[in-house]
Amino acid sequence: MDTLLLFFADEQAPARRLAEAAGLACAEVISHRFPDQELRLTLPFSQGQELPGTLVLYRSLDRPNDKLVELLLIARHARQLGIARLVLVAPYLAYMRQDIAFNPGEIVSQTIVGGFLGELFDAVITVDPHLHRISHLQQAIPREQAIALSGAPRLAELIAGRRDNPLLVGPDAESAQWVESAARRQGFDYGVCLKVRHGDRQVEIQLPDIPLQGRAVVLMDDVASSGHTLARAAEQLLAAGAVSVDVAVTHALFAEDALDVIRAAGIGEVWSTDCIAHPSNAITMAPVLAASLKQVLAVGGKP
Repeated sequence: MDTLLLFFADEQAPARRLAEAAGLACAEVISHRFPDQELRLTLPFSQGQELPGTLVLYRSLDRPNDKLVELLLIARHARQLGIARLVLVAPYLAYMRQDIAFNPGEIVSQTIVGGFLGELFDAVITVDPHLHRISHLQQAIPREQAIALSGAPRLAELIAGRRDNPLLVGPDAESAQWVESAARRQGFDYGVCLKVRHGDRQVEIQLPDIPLQGRAVVLMDDVASSGHTLARAAEQLLAAGAVSVDVAVTHALFAEDALDVIRAAGIGEVWSTDCIAHPSNAITMAPVLAASLKQVLAVGGKP
């Protein structure tokens, strides 16, 4: 066995889809949490078993704090066992949006967490990392094989099958790259809103200057967290004459009451990729992740 993909129980379904698409054997990491909240992790290796030369770990980094400790424990232990190559498939990559200090004393987490992952793993594959002021993931994760894929093409295919002649709208300027990519791929009309943020849950939205009357609108973004930006955009789109507003996102974080917030604003369907396990998952990223993973494994390389 040259390569083995590891996963945790809560991500078994998407991990197994990836393993199947990539043609890899897979196994579960057993996790136990002690009363003091420390973790005991057990890898699926029996005594005397021949170890894989490459270990692929599937772990999406939503709710990241415990998961970063998991990565540390697994990667260090795997190196101690003599496993030569470690690859992380993290469909959602945490701490990437904190890329600059806006106030004295603020910690810039992007390069710290990126450096941490680069030290542990020989390659990192992710999807739509939330990068503001850098153009390449390698600037955050100092590895040649730090690979950023996109969920936009998969979401565009989904939207094309669900809505006739939809209008794609990005809720803010940062969403433009994903909206433009999806729209051009399927020939959709599109526009991007202007957002002014007054706090984590207070935003002001200015709609794009395009005809909205009678249009089936799909709000599209890389990530949905509190839901307030999508809600405010949807309210204004419906008031401006849109016949429907749906949502398509790569990463369905949807913290706390986020789904209630957007439903109350008049949003209809909510579609997401399976980068983060969520009831709104409507499309798998396994084919895209598998293609990239195969390329990484084919290149090989030493730590």
